[in-house]
Amino acid sequence: MIKIDGFRDVIAARAAVAAGAGAIGFILAPSRRQISPESIAAILGELSAGRPPVVGVFVNESPGAIDDIVRVSGVDVIQLAGDELPSILDRLDYPVWKALRFEVGTTIDEASRIVELWLSPSRPVKAVLVDAAVPGSYGGSGHVADWDLAARLAETYPVILAGGLTPANVAGAIESVRPFGVDVSSGVEVDGSKDPGLIQAFIEESLRAFALAG
Repeated sequence: MIKIDGFRDVIAARAAVAAGAGAIGFILAPSRRQISPESIAAILGELSAGRPPVVGVFVNESPGAIDDIVRVSGVDVIQLAGDELPSILDRLDYPVWKALRFEVGTTIDEASRIVELWLSPSRPVKAVLVDAAVPGSYGGSGHVADWDLAARLAETYPVILAGGLTPANVAGAIESVRPFGVDVSSGVEVDGSKDPGLIQAFIEESLRAFALAG
């Protein structure tokens, strides 16, 4: 699964869909990539009916606010990227991914206990997104996650690897971590805007690496 995140215009979103992205993401939290629910709906209206799943990225929103945004935007999957607690899952009626950022030195046992908290509720998350831990950041920082820890987690859990991925390093990341999926935002940007050529290259490199990894 290859997710391209942080879209703000239909041209880049179309490029990702055409290149074979497994999911496209929109940031609904305060960020330079933030987009309104209405704008997401407008972009989705311009995409083909066979588009991949659309992920809405939220940070510390209430279930009620998430419901309202989903209704307007039309996103398919909720990605919780803030300091949410697992108890929120009982109040969400959508597929959910949870972004987790582990501090340097986190052991596999400590990380596994945190992941298990998100897999144990009556409505467990569909995947955990392992990102880099950067003070004051909820993602999109361009910093590389702990691939060794992510690889250990990916042996047991549905891990989507994020953090500092680019067309140049994603093949090595997939070979090392063997994740369920990869997620990129800043790594396919030029001067802060999504670049169709980099999106194409990232997806091609990812598909090749996933095929080799079996």
